[in-house]
Amino acid sequence: MIYDRELVKKKSHWLDVKALARVEATSEDSRYPINSAFEEDGHGWRAVEVGEQTIKLVFDEPRRIQRIWLCFIEPDTERTQEFTLQWSTDQTDALRPLIQQQWNFNPTGSIIQIEDHEVNLYGVWMLHLIVRPEIKRVPAVATIASWRLA
Repeated sequence: MIYDRELVKKKSHWLDVKALARVEATSEDSRYPINSAFEEDGHGWRAVEVGEQTIKLVFDEPRRIQRIWLCFIEPDTERTQEFTLQWSTDQTDALRPLIQQQWNFNPTGSIIQIEDHEVNLYGVWMLHLIVRPEIKRVPAVATIASWRLA
């Protein structure tokens, strides 16, 4: 990865998402499974299908979340991506909006999007991430280089 892994490791004590939550993705390339996005030395997640993708983290018990860190990398294609993050305090689909962000990737300029959000969420049962990899042109494949929670 291009971002500074050591800096990310030092800033927070990250939750072991794979041990604390069931992770569901609408699509994943078997070479880039969703669990890889939560690993310290993982190579990230990649959908196998083009277009909008959804990733749900369903925790085994309610959690307090104080920090959300997402990294997206696109070194090859100019595109505009949008992601939306929602959360729930119960086990139904009653989702609350949290973050919505667009980013313009450009191979000759901006190839990395890092979102680092301090939050104060109590009783989180579910995080729901929607990634629209391209909102302006031809369909693209969604990816996440790294996703951390503290």
